[in-house]
Amino acid sequence: MPDTFIKIASVTVGSGGASSIDFTSIPSTYTDLLVKVSGRKTSTGGSNLQMQFNGSTSGYSQRVLLGNGSTAASYSDTSEIGFMYVTTSSDTSNTFSSTDIYIPNYAGSNNKSVSIDNVQENNGTTANAALTAALWSNSAAINRVYLQIANGAGTFAQYSTATLYGIKNS
Repeated sequence: MPDTFIKIASVTVGSGGASSIDFTSIPSTYTDLLVKVSGRKTSTGGSNLQMQFNGSTSGYSQRVLLGNGSTAASYSDTSEIGFMYVTTSSDTSNTFSSTDIYIPNYAGSNNKSVSIDNVQENNGTTANAALTAALWSNSAAINRVYLQIANGAGTFAQYSTATLYGIKNS
């Protein structure tokens, strides 16, 4: 069980939005990492967050379980870690998606596993939720976490936030 959560960095998107959120120079002094995202995008239409480590565009795989209140499905991908719903400008005003990204043993020399818990907030008839198990097949320590709206389909809206925590186990 984690003993200590230390806030490493936090980003709050200002007016005009932001095309990405980028945590760089992550120290290797913690056991695990946790990224908490409260996000909304500036445009309509379904979109997801995409995530990369250390600027790498390869070695990713994921398995996703998802539902929207009336249907459930599963999804696999070997090109990215990116099935995290983000609330859109056509969803209920002033609501934001909520995402927790947990990365254990991020500084170790083995492949990096990732678990993601994500919900899209919306007071409409459909709101999405997803659980993701992912892997980055790379032995490098993670020193950068980069988030963007998938496929350049919009920007993070004002007041979207992301906070990076380092976790020390006793």
